[in-house]
Amino acid sequence: MIASRLSRVKPSPTLAVTAKAAELKAAGKDVIGLGAGEPDFDTPDHIKDAAIAAIKKGETKYTPVGGTPALKKAIADKFKRENNLEYSANQIVAGCGAKQVIFNALLATLNAGDEVIIPAPYWVSYPDMVLFAEGTPVTVSCAEEDGFKLKPDALEKAITPKTKWLILNSPSNPTGAAYTEKELRALADVLLKHPHVWIMADDIYEHLSYDGFVFKTIAQVEPKLYERTLTVNGVSKAYAMTGWRIGYAGGPKQLITAIADIQSHSTSNACSISQAASVAALNGPQEFLQDWKKSFAARRNLVVDALNKIPGIKCQKPEGAFYVFPNIKALIGKKTPQGKTIHTCTEFCDYLLEEALVAAVAGSAFGMGGHFRISYATSEKILSEAMIRIGRAISGLH
Repeated sequence: MIASRLSRVKPSPTLAVTAKAAELKAAGKDVIGLGAGEPDFDTPDHIKDAAIAAIKKGETKYTPVGGTPALKKAIADKFKRENNLEYSANQIVAGCGAKQVIFNALLATLNAGDEVIIPAPYWVSYPDMVLFAEGTPVTVSCAEEDGFKLKPDALEKAITPKTKWLILNSPSNPTGAAYTEKELRALADVLLKHPHVWIMADDIYEHLSYDGFVFKTIAQVEPKLYERTLTVNGVSKAYAMTGWRIGYAGGPKQLITAIADIQSHSTSNACSISQAASVAALNGPQEFLQDWKKSFAARRNLVVDALNKIPGIKCQKPEGAFYVFPNIKALIGKKTPQGKTIHTCTEFCDYLLEEALVAAVAGSAFGMGGHFRISYATSEKILSEAMIRIGRAISGLH
């Protein structure tokens, strides 16, 4: 009954952890879930009001597949205002989340055997999307001492005649690593030598960077790459609109048309109400983002400082997003109080959930063992309690 193509992919590990935590909570357990990549802030009122107004005006019908004219204009204005990138309406597509846009782009472009370079650690869905589209994921491990960032020489070595895409996520899920303009320039210099390689810039965490970091996207840094770059973004992370499901991208007209064609046969347009809300998000006041960033930065500092005080854990301070990716290699091989040896980061996360009732995601899900991911998109009170529980659980290892 089940198609063979599904044997190439696996369910999302991050969603699985979130579901497990919810299951334990429903059973009455006091679980702290640090697995989900979702801001805990509420969607701002002016965005909600725009959605309510759209409902009252009867904007509840089908829209053009790739987005309403108003949303496409808001997206174009955002790209110009914040990234100095100019896209016309036929170079923009809006979908049911950035995930759908990326998935459709890969389906629209990959032939069997085409290679996609994915720096690791990576967002869990990239390799499976490539596999589903009959492509070949080529993971390039990015060392912790390099800030988990792709280096130009590693990119050069990974490129072959079969390479179709490079996926570049900055700031990154799961590490929070963000590429500076200088670092992007160095990668761009490599890509200019290989005109057959397209670039997918996943900028979904653009507005979540700290300590004065200046965000740039690669087509902005190197305009010569504009014609073969798909710049992907969305409202989910920046505006606390994960459930509204609106992502978007700007890119070459032929590619955007192909993405919309695929979408026309799956979901058709994204929710009309969510599109109206997203117009308000992109066009409306942005000042609150600075307050949110301050909260996220304080949470990051709390978590990083607490983790680095726990024997056996090393944790870098990331530039952006709302994740940390601690190193737990020193804890592999230790025994639990019940005498069970921890062989992998997955077993370590299982131990945290069972012993400390803290849900986190194993680093192997992101292509790098010996680590685990914590989302700090929750209150400082909850994070403080989680750090106490993690420290207590680790102190019980021997």
